[in-house]
Amino acid sequence: MPDTTTSAPLAVPAAPVVGTAAARPEPAGRRRSARARWAGLAFVLPAWLYVVAFYLYPLLGNVRMSLRDYTVRSFYTGVAPFVGWQNHRLVWADDAFAGTVRNTVLFTVGSLFFQFSIGLALAVFFRRRFPLGGLLRSLLLVPWLLPLVVSGTAWRWILETDSGVLNQTLLGLHLVDQPVPWLASTDHALLSVTLVNIWVGIPFNMVILYGGLQAVPEHLYEAASLDGAGPWQRFWRITFPLLRPVTAVVLTLGLIYTLKVFDVIMVLTQGGPADSSQTLTTYAYDLSFQQLAFGRGAAVGNLLILVAVVFAFVYLRATRDGGSRDGGSRDGGSRARAAGRAR
Repeated sequence: MPDTTTSAPLAVPAAPVVGTAAARPEPAGRRRSARARWAGLAFVLPAWLYVVAFYLYPLLGNVRMSLRDYTVRSFYTGVAPFVGWQNHRLVWADDAFAGTVRNTVLFTVGSLFFQFSIGLALAVFFRRRFPLGGLLRSLLLVPWLLPLVVSGTAWRWILETDSGVLNQTLLGLHLVDQPVPWLASTDHALLSVTLVNIWVGIPFNMVILYGGLQAVPEHLYEAASLDGAGPWQRFWRITFPLLRPVTAVVLTLGLIYTLKVFDVIMVLTQGGPADSSQTLTTYAYDLSFQQLAFGRGAAVGNLLILVAVVFAFVYLRATRDGGSRDGGSRDGGSRARAAGRAR
């Protein structure tokens, strides 16, 4: 008998209708990532606007001014002929430029050396705990906290030739026969402004180096002492090597700050007498606002900016170089043993 049972037809999946399927929801993680990017941009954008408005725009304006013949009339008419590198050539050919560069180098090197040396000595001294040590350390910050104009005015009174405190003290102790013209002599003016700048910068070096010393493990000194190392061996083989990252930062920042010192010199000597204490900063001011040679003043400013940018990159590299600090901490025990063997 034939099978009359009818089989059910196979179900064929319906083809999706284009445009009618519901859109898949966007993953929550992707939405959060997009919001995070926009939030990060919202936080960074004001900082970039600030940098562009107050750093990049003036920098480009200074470069533009150094390539044109700017006069007082140019600020009213807006007309400043393009002269190319003529302003830079005039600066290099100026008789005062070589002496100014020499003064800048002597002022910078002398300031950095003594600021760092005295600051490091004070940092090592204050590493030991003693009564009123914190108070004394706070009082030593006063030169750094005072406005430079105030510091310069006080030192101008101290270094005054006829009635200055320093000369009166030296005369009273019979160390000199006549008052020393600290600010009025071409032989002493640069020395005087350098000493004042050293006094201003010592606290900064002391604070940064003191913070670096706190990161040196105490057990390294104890191990070196047990091995027989003396104070000098412990300093040169433990303290100073482990301070190298901090030292690079301090010297680089100190160099940048010293190159742009203006207030102290202007208050004390104004670059005189006879340009004996003139540095690049005061030289740029003299060209721009005394001789009204704005293009040449901007050219000197470009030189200062170039030097500062070079050492700024050195500073950024030193601050990112964390490997040397970690490596120094890891082999600190070997330094302590070497200090003991060097005894």
